[in-house]
Amino acid sequence: MAIGLIIIGDEILSGKRADKHFSKVVELLTARGLQLDWTEIIGDDPQRITATLQRTMAGSDIVFCCGGIGATPDDHTRQCAAAALGVGLELHPEAKQLIQQRITQTAEAAGQVADLNSPDHLHRLKMGEFPKGAGIIPNSYNLIPGFYQAHHYFVPGFPVMAEPMITWVLDTHYSHLFHRDERAEKSLLVFEIAESLLTPMMEQLEQDFPLIKVFSLPSVGNHQIRRHIELGVKGDPAQVELSFAVIEQELDRLGAEYVAT
Repeated sequence: MAIGLIIIGDEILSGKRADKHFSKVVELLTARGLQLDWTEIIGDDPQRITATLQRTMAGSDIVFCCGGIGATPDDHTRQCAAAALGVGLELHPEAKQLIQQRITQTAEAAGQVADLNSPDHLHRLKMGEFPKGAGIIPNSYNLIPGFYQAHHYFVPGFPVMAEPMITWVLDTHYSHLFHRDERAEKSLLVFEIAESLLTPMMEQLEQDFPLIKVFSLPSVGNHQIRRHIELGVKGDPAQVELSFAVIEQELDRLGAEYVAT
C-alpha cells in the first residue's frame, strides 16, 4: 500500500501560489516512519480530476487530495469524487451541524444572530455535500470538515487547515503502519568526478544489496563549493552500512576526493 498526494488548483499550475502541501506531507510522513511514493498536480478541470480519481481509486494506495472542496464555481473535487465512485452527493448530517456551528459562532463573534435559513448560509451547506457513504475529517481550524472514502482523504487547499487534518487521518487510521519498516540513509560528497565513472558501481550495489536504493545528485557547484555529486544509499539499515562501506572502498580505489555529509 503506497502513499500518494494529489494537489488540485489552477493557481498552483499558473504560479499564482506556490505549493506548500508537498513539503508538509513529506514532513508528516517522515516523522511517522512513512514515505510519499508519488504526487500529481492537476488544475481545476472536472474531467481530468474525475479521470485521475477513477484511476487512483481503482488501486489500493492511500491518497491525500488537497484543494477544491469548497462551494465556489471553481471547486469541483467533491463532485468529481462522487462521479469517480459512481455515487451521488448528499449532505452529511454531521457536516451540516459543524457548518451551522461555524456560522453561529462567526455571527456571535460579530455580535449578531445568524439566520441559518438565509440563502448565503444555505449555500454554505454545500461544503458538507459529500459522496454518499463518505466519512468526515475534522477541521480544527474552522470546523468545516473534509471527507474520506476508498482510502482517499480530501482536505482543503489551505495548508493551515490541511496539515492538522492530514495529521488526524494518519494518527487515527494508520498508526499501525508507523515505523513498521526501519530505514537508514548515508551519503557523501564526491568532488570533480564524472557520474559515468560511478554508474557501474551503483548498478552493482543495487544487485548485491536488494534492500537498498542508490542515489546520485550531481551539482555544478557555486562560489562556496566545487562541482560535486552527493552519492548515497538508503533502505534497510544493515544493508545501508554494508553498501556504504563498498562505496568508500571503490572511491578510494578510484582515487576520488570525498567527504561525509
